[in-house]
Amino acid sequence: MHGLINPLSAEQLHDQLDDVLGLILAGRAPITDTIHLLSNSARDRQLWALDWVKQLAQHNTVLAYHFTKQLPQALSLIDEIGIEHWLTESLDQYEDAGLAAAIQQLHDLPDYAQRYQQAHSGLQLDDIHDVLQHFITGLDGRSLSITSHEQAVFTDTETLFLPPAIQQFPHTETNFLLYKAMAVHLWAQTWFGTWRFSLRTVSRQYADPQRVVALFHTLERLRLDACVARLLPGLDRAVTQLLDSLSQPRIPTGWEEIAADLAQPERQVQDSFAWLEQVYQWDIPEPVCYQGELRPDAVAQVMDCRIVREKQQLQSALNQWQRAAAEQAGQSNNSPPLHIGLQHMPPNAQGQVQSIPMLFMDGVPMTPPADMQTLLVSIIQDQGCVPSDYLMGGHHEASAHDNVRLEHETRPDAANNQWLYPEWNYKTRRYQENWCWLQEIELEPVEDDFVSQTLQKYRGLLRSLRRTFEALRGGLQRIRRQPSGDELDLDALVLSYADSRRGEELSPYIYSRWQRNTRSIAVLFMVDMSGSTKGWINQAERESLVLLSEVLTLLGDQYAIYGFSGLTRRRCEIFPIKRFQDSYNQTVKQRISGIAPRDYTRMGVAVRHLTQILAAQDAHIRLLITLSDGKPDDEGDNYRGTYGIEDTRQALLEARRLGIHPFCITIDSEARTYLPHLYGDVNYVVIHKVEQLPLKIADIYRKLTS
Repeated sequence: MHGLINPLSAEQLHDQLDDVLGLILAGRAPITDTIHLLSNSARDRQLWALDWVKQLAQHNTVLAYHFTKQLPQALSLIDEIGIEHWLTESLDQYEDAGLAAAIQQLHDLPDYAQRYQQAHSGLQLDDIHDVLQHFITGLDGRSLSITSHEQAVFTDTETLFLPPAIQQFPHTETNFLLYKAMAVHLWAQTWFGTWRFSLRTVSRQYADPQRVVALFHTLERLRLDACVARLLPGLDRAVTQLLDSLSQPRIPTGWEEIAADLAQPERQVQDSFAWLEQVYQWDIPEPVCYQGELRPDAVAQVMDCRIVREKQQLQSALNQWQRAAAEQAGQSNNSPPLHIGLQHMPPNAQGQVQSIPMLFMDGVPMTPPADMQTLLVSIIQDQGCVPSDYLMGGHHEASAHDNVRLEHETRPDAANNQWLYPEWNYKTRRYQENWCWLQEIELEPVEDDFVSQTLQKYRGLLRSLRRTFEALRGGLQRIRRQPSGDELDLDALVLSYADSRRGEELSPYIYSRWQRNTRSIAVLFMVDMSGSTKGWINQAERESLVLLSEVLTLLGDQYAIYGFSGLTRRRCEIFPIKRFQDSYNQTVKQRISGIAPRDYTRMGVAVRHLTQILAAQDAHIRLLITLSDGKPDDEGDNYRGTYGIEDTRQALLEARRLGIHPFCITIDSEARTYLPHLYGDVNYVVIHKVEQLPLKIADIYRKLTS
């Protein structure tokens, strides 16, 4: 209460301000508004304001006057802490750029206040990731992961991509609600069949495919909104309030009839497609705040791989189950007749009829094991049923490309550093088993001055890199949302309080604790040693590897370096330069010096081999970083062109399924025509000049692993 006792009168405030500002007040606009505001304020605020006027006057009385004049507006827009930041920035401007710049900073108060409010009301995805992940995991359907994406909100049907931060609303709980609405809309696409038919194929039948995608998204959003409203009515009501606060209509003007039709419980994705013809010439409605984007290409890339994988997994599981059932029945030569059906359950509380997959063997219904049931649900989620050809067994009919024996007298032997790998044939949509003969070849060390010359050439850059990477080695990390800890986690406390206001149980996870941050990273550098890398490209690759090895040794990350080249599928070669277990010693340095251009760039088999090596490393983060000057290529057997790109893409998808994150660094000027298809929109970088490679690669690695 002390701050409320004996506030200064208007006369006292005027006298004190006059003592500080003196003659500056003469001939200028009066400060009566400020005096009136402060005279009705607590003494603490009066003294705080006077103290800041005095501090500013020590630097410049004109600056102090402008602050005094701006004070009423400042207090109406931001809190006292925000005002202090505003004044500190103004003083910095005064010292750096002079009085005029500082006064301009003061008069830009509305813009500053908006930035300040956004910065202090925003919500980071990292802060609520676990809560949101648990919520999505609790919904039906396949397991979906959540990760951030700088550019868009979308799903590829296995991952939900959300913004790294949301600052749209002044309150944290409202921003959290927007995150939840975005995540549920993306989940609904996967659960209610948005991707059951190829949007990419349909859209290409029109003159403007992008228009079709945008209109279809509005149609599906209306259908999915109705589905979510039936399943999660509480969330739907909250989202309606969210839209009302933004003055965003849930149903676009003129779309009322369509919305009513698509809201019927029996409507499916094909009904949204049926409306496309009618709305094709209509204006595209503005998307609502949680709508995000549809990315058919990203979905196709993931779904195509999953459909092939899950078909093989189901056939294998059914074969094993049938054999076990036949043995139990004493029918070792014949498998019992089998088909799959759906058992309809009674309507749930929302009036929805639920279905679970059932196996019928000899006409007798049998509940499949839990893992098989999960697999069946995923297949039905993608296709609406289990196709009949999925029940034909795990072995497909032999083709001319399957199980081809290579033209060698002996088979490869891992003990002799030789392996056989499959290759993906995009035309038949099948793997060609035992197709590529790969051999690990020890690279001959070269004794020269290349490493020492590189260190001398980049000594300034290397000092800077060492300072930067040394800061990454670890420090104290704050672990949020703990049941006990060193201090309260205010963000968690706010969310828990918001949950309790909605009638939910108060969470005990409202503390944070500090722990030593340790890095758990394994990275494998896959270096293109094809003939096209001769000259400056080869030198830049070797220089980059020297710099990386120097700073990664300091950082302590697990890393390995392998070169790759080859000539046709019968001679694919991998060159270990530094294995994970090797230290960065003189031999490794001499191998880096010995990296030289060789033959072609048959990438798929190299990715598969190095993926196995990287997957065996015990690390939370595994990176496969390719250094290359061009796209996949080889002599003969049609590998160059689409075939090589599709095989490499398939190998990279296999790596992702093993938890490996591929990334490509290239100097190919045409890379943007094929790398997004191989690596995704954000998992590559094109360096325009070969001499930039040593300067950029360490910075790219730092960003990938920070």
